[in-house]
Amino acid sequence: MTDSERTSSGPCSHRATLTLPAREAHVSAARHFTADLLECWSVPESERDSAVLIVDELTANAAQYGRECMTLVLALDHDALYIVVSDSGTAVERGPHDVAPDEHGRGTGIVTYLAQSTEVHQTCSGREVRACLRCSA
Repeated sequence: MTDSERTSSGPCSHRATLTLPAREAHVSAARHFTADLLECWSVPESERDSAVLIVDELTANAAQYGRECMTLVLALDHDALYIVVSDSGTAVERGPHDVAPDEHGRGTGIVTYLAQSTEVHQTCSGREVRACLRCSA
């Protein structure tokens, strides 16, 4: 399920949401969704590449540790792209999985390196990770 809208009076100029099952097989769909959407939003290629890497890592973690669904929100505001990934998981890790190298994370260090800022929130309903990336779109 996707939702993309352009808001002229809201706090951001573009916003889109993608909800997928929290499974490793769906990480590539989140990457492609992000790349295609940011191209439509005229985000420069280097910033788009950084955003795709961040989405890859955050959705891979959500797929690995989430239980049911994961939700990706992308919000573009003048000079920043906000990436939010939430799932219904906890901070407790599950055992290793046999998955393709492209479908599992490289560690959240890459997110910290690429993003202007990051936040992690654990709630009773799951985990939410936010990353803010400078963007010249």
